Formats: sequence, C-alpha cells, structure tokens
Amino acid sequence: MLSSRLVSLFLAGALLLAGCAHDQKVPTSAKLKSVEFTVVHTNDNHGKFWRNRHGEMGMAARKTLIDRIRRDVESKGGKVLVLSAGDVNTGVPESDIQQAKPDFIGMNMIGYDAMALGNHEFDNPLPVLLEQEHWAHFPFLAANIFYKNNHELLFKPYIMKDLEGVRVAILGLTTEDTEALVMQDNVKDIYFTDAVSTAKEWVPKLKDKEKADVVIALTHIGHYLNAVHGNNAPGDVTLAKDVNGIDIIVGGHSQNKMEKPDIKNSTYILQAWEWGKYVGRADFVYYYVDNFDGKGNRGGVLKMVNYRLIPVNLKKQVLVNGKSEWVSIEPEIPENPEVLKVLQVYQDKASKMLLRTVGELDKPMPGERDIVRSRPAAIGVLIARAQMEKAKADLGVVNGGGIRTGLPAGNITEKDVLSVQPFGNMVCYVEMTGTELKHFIEDIASIEPTNGGFAHFSNNVRLTISGGDKLTRLEINGKPVQKDKTYRLAINEFSASGGDKWPEIDNNPTFINTGYTDAVVLKDYIQKHSPLQRIVFEPQPGDIIRK
Repeated sequence: MLSSRLVSLFLAGALLLAGCAHDQKVPTSAKLKSVEFTVVHTNDNHGKFWRNRHGEMGMAARKTLIDRIRRDVESKGGKVLVLSAGDVNTGVPESDIQQAKPDFIGMNMIGYDAMALGNHEFDNPLPVLLEQEHWAHFPFLAANIFYKNNHELLFKPYIMKDLEGVRVAILGLTTEDTEALVMQDNVKDIYFTDAVSTAKEWVPKLKDKEKADVVIALTHIGHYLNAVHGNNAPGDVTLAKDVNGIDIIVGGHSQNKMEKPDIKNSTYILQAWEWGKYVGRADFVYYYVDNFDGKGNRGGVLKMVNYRLIPVNLKKQVLVNGKSEWVSIEPEIPENPEVLKVLQVYQDKASKMLLRTVGELDKPMPGERDIVRSRPAAIGVLIARAQMEKAKADLGVVNGGGIRTGLPAGNITEKDVLSVQPFGNMVCYVEMTGTELKHFIEDIASIEPTNGGFAHFSNNVRLTISGGDKLTRLEINGKPVQKDKTYRLAINEFSASGGDKWPEIDNNPTFINTGYTDAVVLKDYIQKHSPLQRIVFEPQPGDIIRK
C-alpha cells in the first residue's frame, strides 16, 4: 500500500509545481484526504445464472460472495461498486429460451451498479434488448452505439457515482466489431462508432466539465496483450495507451483470466475470465487534496492496494481412495437462499423443456472455443453435414464462432443441441458457379485461426490454402470443382450476411432461407442418423490443408 507520507510528498510536490506554473501562492489550507473503494467485477456471463453439475458458479453463490465483500469493505468505511463488462446473453439453453431474464433478476438481487453492452446482447432483436433493460435495476452503458434515424445514443453513455464526495465516472464502451458478429437484422437500425475514438471525446468531458475525480471505462472490447489485436477491433490495451485520463478499465469480450492487472499508461486493466467462474475484487485508495490549484479544483492520485480473482465454488478432479472426485479449490461458498428460491423457478421451467432425448453418440465431440476457432473438428463437420443434407446442397460450411460447445457421449438431449447452437440462426443455401465458389472458399478458408470466422466444412470437401491466402485445391466428393458448373452451398444466415467478416452472399439472387434454425436442423439430423459414431465425422489428415 502506498504510504500516507509518500502520497503527501507527491501531492506537496504537485502543489508546488502548480503554484509556480500559475505564479500564485499555493493554498496553505490544503489537507490530504482519502477515500477507499472496491470494484467488484464480472464479465461474459453467457447465461450461467445456475450452478453447473459439479456445483460450480451460479448467481446464488455469487450473491453470497459479493455480500461478504460488501460487508468487509463497508465495515472499514469503504464503498463498493459492482460492475458487469457485458455478454450476459447467450450460452446456456435454460437462459437462452427465457431471453436471459433469470440472469438479470439474479444481477438485480446481487446489486450490480452498471453493465456494459456486449456483442452477444445483440444476438436477440433490439426490442428484446430494450425489454432486458426494463428488467434490469441498473443502467446499461454504451457511449458508442447510436440510432441511425436520429443519431441519438441507444443507452446512457456514462453514470457518475458519488463516493464520500469523490466523483467516479463509469463510461460504457462496446466493440465496434459487433456489427460483424451478430445477425444483421438485429442491428439494422443502429450503428457503432470506434470505441477508442469515442473515449478520446468523452474522457476530457468527464474530467473537465463533469469534474470526475476517477474515470472507469467499463468495456466489452477485449484485452489483447501488447495491443496486438489481429483482425479484431482495438481493445483495452490500445484504449489505455491512446487515451489519457482513464484510471481503471474493467473489461470483457476476450475472456481472459487476468490474475493481476495489466498496467498501461497508469491505467489498471482488469478482467475476470468468464461465466462467473471468478469474481474480481480490486481495492483502491484515492488520495486527494481539495483546492489543488487555488481555483477550487481537486488533485489526487489513485492507488490499487489489493487485487484478486476469487473462485466461485470452482473444483478440481482428484483421486480419493482410488476414485475420481471433484473437490473445491477453496472453501465452498454457500448459495444465497433467496436467490436460489427465485431462480429455481426459472431453472425448473426450462429443464422440463430441454431434457428430451434426441439421439445417441458413441464418443464425445469436443467443441471448446480454442478447438473450433483454431482447427478442423468433428463437431464442425457434423453441423456442416447436417445443414448440407437439409438444404440438399453439394457442400456445407459453418463458422467456428457459431459453435459454442461440443456434444457428450451417450444420450443427446435437446439441451445439448441448443448448447452447441444457441443463436437461432436460420439455415440457408445459395447457388454459385465453380469460379464463384472458389473465390468464396478462398476468402473464408484464409481467415486466421483463433477467430470466430474460422471455417469448418462438410467432410466431402478437400482443399488446400497455400501462402496463407491462395486456394490451390478444391474438391467436392473427390472431384475438382469445375469453373462453369453450378454448386449449391449450405450456410447459416449470419455467415451469409457477412458475419465474422465473411463475404456477404445473401444478396445473391439464388439465396434461399430454408426457414429452419440451425439447432432444429442439427436435432433432426441426429434423430435421423442416431446412433452417431464420432469417427464418421472426424477430419482426416490431408482433407483441409492450410500452409
């Protein structure tokens, strides 16, 4: 912790410089003051309002933990801010089919102060998001999202919190990539401006006009180490380096487990991984002197004194007497009974709808984010194959970002299917000449790994990308694609409309929407072909070559 003596010396030096600069007498009545406050934060909840089958996570336990933090801080005279960096929506069927209402109810009971808008908040049509805002007892913040018709902000850009006289501004920012990451119909009436440029406009206003002592950027733009953001829009590191005056960035989107803050340009950058696995706790002291410059302005310095990611009943698998058991990595946190009672109603209602068995699978098909966004996977082949069959197409393709998890071995339920494809994307098809198809495949197969646009193909496709972006081989059913022949491609509506930065093809005159959602198509395929064998869908060496 920064000692009071050091802070006094720092501020005294600053006062002296201020007096010299303005050729005036430094106020002799200046007295060092301080306010202690704690930022509690989560991000990328993705529908995880309920504990998982191992008893991990869930908002009932999160409520208990945050209540403990609040009591601890307030007992010592401090203040608490509870913030969400967005992506409350999409990921768990029990939440998705109820439009995340249980998640927002849980957040209300926990006592969140504000939330940034994540890109997944736009997985639903805009009226649903506005209804969610109505459910929430805390503000949605976004300084860079506007209506197209009148150029007015969709939500509040910021809020100001008074902490014992210290003014803390919380500014919301959302990735401008959102327009490329969601269904175009959901964002057709709004537009996003560059988050970094937006912050450059707002931070001086908050400091100079609104007299903010501390500025917190509550963001959903991602943390990219050393500002290397690849095909993504610039993230929190760029924001900190390029915009002076931001004291704290509470972030999300990239789902990083940041066990210590990344400090850039005197800005503390925080992120608490994903799904409510952890709650971030950042303890700060703001030391200040009133009438810092003889003009009534306050001068101060912010110091972080403690930071920790606290696990919410996370467990690890260990052997106990020769048997595998899940044991807590830290003392278990009891679930808050009131939150549990309220959310149980929503969990039970959804569970009854989702436990119907639709088929069987002999071995699990992994579908974790680091797999489906980086390399060919059986789950991607299965989905592409299912959509190809439904559309009576020659080939199928699916974006890795549209695959949210894998399938378990054994019985497959409707819940399992919806967990894999929760977005409700429509399955479509389009007809192209061989030449057009080659150009399209070259574009999507050249997308770099780790991106949501990473392409998976039905297992009747063989291709080679050379030099990173040149298609040198394309075969369907063992035959080279002929330039003048017409081919039918199965694709989801999101990708066809340019999502994940794929070429737009929904304006092709042959483009057809089948009227079936991707989850329904996958369910029907599993039912028809069950029991499934994973080996049938495993990508084979040499099928898809990127070099």
